[in-house]
Parts: sequence; C-alpha cells; structure tokens
Amino acid sequence: STLKRSLDVFKQQVDNVGQGHIQLAQTLREEAKKMEDFREKQKQHRKKIEMIMEAIHKNRNLQYKKTTEVKQTCCCFFPYAALLYLSSLSCFWQLFLKLAQTKSALEDSDRSYQQNVMMLEKIREEWVKEHIKACEFFETQECERINYFRNALWLHVNQLSQDCVQNDEKYEEIRKSLEKCSIEKDIEFFVNLRKTGSLAPAPVVYENYYNTQRNATPVRSPVPVPISRRGPLPTPISAPGEPDYTTVDGYSLI
Repeated sequence: STLKRSLDVFKQQVDNVGQGHIQLAQTLREEAKKMEDFREKQKQHRKKIEMIMEAIHKNRNLQYKKTTEVKQTCCCFFPYAALLYLSSLSCFWQLFLKLAQTKSALEDSDRSYQQNVMMLEKIREEWVKEHIKACEFFETQECERINYFRNALWLHVNQLSQDCVQNDEKYEEIRKSLEKCSIEKDIEFFVNLRKTGSLAPAPVVYENYYNTQRNATPVRSPVPVPISRRGPLPTPISAPGEPDYTTVDGYSLI
C-alpha cells in the first residue's frame, strides 16, 4: 500500500538520478571533445607560424654566413692588392695586367660584400617583422586558450551544480512519499486484502449418532466473536544506528 508506493517512488527517482548522471557524463564527454578540437586547431595554427619563422631564421643565418665569408675575403684581399701594387713599381710591365685583374676582382668583391650586407639587412628587417607578428599571434592564441578553458570549466561546474540540485529535488520526492507512508493504513490494507471474514470460526460440537433416543448434547449456538483490534501502531521516532532504533514505545521491531 503506502510503503509500496514509497518504494516505487524511491526506485523511480533513483533511476532518474542514474539517468541524469549518464546524461551529464555524455555532456562532459562532448565538452571534452570540443576542448580537444580547440587544442588541435590552435596547434595547427601555431605549427604554421613556427614553420614560417624557422624558414626565415634559416635564411637569415645562411645570409649572415655568406656575408661573413665575403667580408673575410675582402679583408684578406686588400693587403694583397696593396702589396701587389707596390711590387708593380719595379716590374711595371710584367705585373700591369695582373694588377688590373686584381683591381677588378677587388672591386667585384667589395661590390658583392655591399650587396650581401644590404640583403642581410633586408632579411633581418623581415625576420624582425615576422618575429613581432609571431609573438602577437602567440599572445592572442594564449589569451583565447585561457579564456576558452576558463569558460569551459565554469560551464562544467555549473552543470555539476545543477545536477546536484536536480538530484536533491528527486530525493525530496522520495522524502515526501515516505512522509505519506502510514503503518496503520498498510496493516489495514493488508487485513482487508487477505481477510476471510469478520467472524471467528464457530466451535466444533459433539453430535450423538449412536443413540438417537438419548438427548443429544446441546449444541452451542455459534456466537459471533469479533476479531480484536489493536490500538494505533506507533510511529518510529529514532533513526537507524541509534541504540533504541529497534524498540519504540514498547513495540519491538525485531
């Protein structure tokens, strides 16, 4: 009766709590997948910028190395050209052609050195610009990452809190159902459901079948004997785990 209804409500609400946990787990899995996708997307963007920076950095190092080599060539070539010029005063006609070639090579080396320095400066300026752009991009990406994960965690906490509130509402339905549970009504319901009548069985009397002339033993007339009823049953007031939980108002629950 009322206890059965309370047990049915308990079963249904516990099942609802379990279903709510399953739905919350599915929601958290979906949110985790979104977070993973966001992380992979940022990783791909960051990889592109890193590849560009690596290429520019490599080009800058190669140009710097080339410029250094040309510079060393010019530094070594200038003293040699001066020595060749001085020696050409004594052997003018023999060394005139070689001097002209050396002068031309010296001018070419100097021109190449200037060009390499200018090229290195252009590459350096481009590298600085790309480096600044990369730093700004990484800073923006980090702000987006922190903001995204902060909002996601906030949302998760709200979902968990809402689930706790919903669970407490379901448990409250169980408590309300238990408040409606009546021991007296359940006993009365069981008696009405299983009773065989309202009168006690009549006593068995002796009947004389041997001597029909003799007076038979008077037969007791059946007198309806009403079934005695107990007074109102007590309501447990102690909680499980307390010493007097099994005994309440003189009634033993064991």
